[in-house]
Amino acid sequence: MIAARSPVNPDPSLINEDIQPTLEGARHWSVVHMASLWVGMVVCVPTYMLAAGLISQGMSWGQAVVTIMLGNLVVLAPMILNGHPGTKYGVPFPVLARAAFGIRGAHVPSLLRALVACGWFGIQTWVGGAAIYQLAGIWIGEGWGGAPIGFLGINAAQLLCFLAFWGLQLVIIYKGIESIRIFETYAAPFLILMGVALLGWAYVKAGGFGDMLSTPSQFAAGQPKEGQFFSVFFPALTAMVGFWATLSLNIPDFTRYAKSQRDQVLGQAIGLPTTMTLFAFIGVAVTSATTVIFGEPIWDPTVLLGKMGGGISIVISLLALSVATLSTNIAANIVSPANALINLKPQKITFRMGAYVTAGIGIAIMPWKLLADPTGYIFTWLIGYSALLGPIGGILIADYFLLRKTELDIDALYRRDGKYQYQSGFNVAALVALGLAILPNVPGFLAQIGVLHGFPGLSFFQQLYTYAWFVGFLLAGGLHLLFSRLMKETTP
Repeated sequence: MIAARSPVNPDPSLINEDIQPTLEGARHWSVVHMASLWVGMVVCVPTYMLAAGLISQGMSWGQAVVTIMLGNLVVLAPMILNGHPGTKYGVPFPVLARAAFGIRGAHVPSLLRALVACGWFGIQTWVGGAAIYQLAGIWIGEGWGGAPIGFLGINAAQLLCFLAFWGLQLVIIYKGIESIRIFETYAAPFLILMGVALLGWAYVKAGGFGDMLSTPSQFAAGQPKEGQFFSVFFPALTAMVGFWATLSLNIPDFTRYAKSQRDQVLGQAIGLPTTMTLFAFIGVAVTSATTVIFGEPIWDPTVLLGKMGGGISIVISLLALSVATLSTNIAANIVSPANALINLKPQKITFRMGAYVTAGIGIAIMPWKLLADPTGYIFTWLIGYSALLGPIGGILIADYFLLRKTELDIDALYRRDGKYQYQSGFNVAALVALGLAILPNVPGFLAQIGVLHGFPGLSFFQQLYTYAWFVGFLLAGGLHLLFSRLMKETTP
């Protein structure tokens, strides 16, 4: 049932047309649109390369693909659960967070989510720019950009390609949220076709998929890492959950446009785990074939496409990579931080302005340095921010389903004198639960990045860190329920 309606006498400082409830007349997203959204977000270079880090840690291709599939089935649950209030009430993530964290406290989870999105925006923009650089080099010649520029660590041509792709995204941002739905709907079938075509090319060219698919796991009997599978599997599973832990929070930003709960649930179930598993397999299978075709495994699709020949294939390859990266970046990494910034000052900040700020931060973080080490990308970046975002997801779901039984007060979400004002706009129960749930993963994270050494009991915290998302999610949800009930009992 959709209960969305316009709030009565809202505080002007808490609402504008971008974050007001989406009413039924503005709901245009069907099962197909929701599934297309996920296809568009999933099909990107990081997804293609995701299995590479797992295989480099000793997994067989089958173990790597199954781990990715399981991680996405796990994260699908909070994705659908958090999508429910978006569809029922038509509110975006920062407004939903007001119910659990308070009118002002909602800035904490929304800005934390926005910060991670800015990082991802930079990463995806770098990937898109790198594709342009790689393919342009085929015409101009290798090393066409010259020597790296000082502290940047990249050459002038790489920087220009990065900025060119960055600018292309600004054009789509200018068109607004509805352009994203249209773009994703047309991009999805094209991206699937391109992925299958790449798979077919590799199979025909190599006369099969090569030896990688028959290479045993290094954890099997008699192999170098015999008996060590689970020491890699669990942190890898956490990282795979962390890959989309971002969207599991701000999925209401999209499900608020769904026609019904059925559309958001089926659309996500069809689009997310199936496409992630398919493209992880394509990445492994094609890379395996490149060992036969080129004499070495090539995990990076931009490098691979650069070796496939010239002519029209370069144009098609560049188009495919650009569409894949654009469809992921615009939907996954622009909407959330834009809405978070709107929530700060609805009277002054629009969706377009918030998106431009996000794009600026995406340049400032120099994302090419983050991607320099694939192991660090998975075990530091993905697990690290999952430890931050998992607790937020646990609080939101516990608050909405267990405390409020899916019933929200629309008027109070947009007023400073309503039930979600708590103590000066902050819900102490949620914020303390968030802090306490993040805390156990901090030592493990500091050890992972090499800052903490010789700490008593550090090995325990390092092991705990491998379950960061799960630990934070469950602990925060449980503590929020406990503190909320205790505070209710002590309130006169």
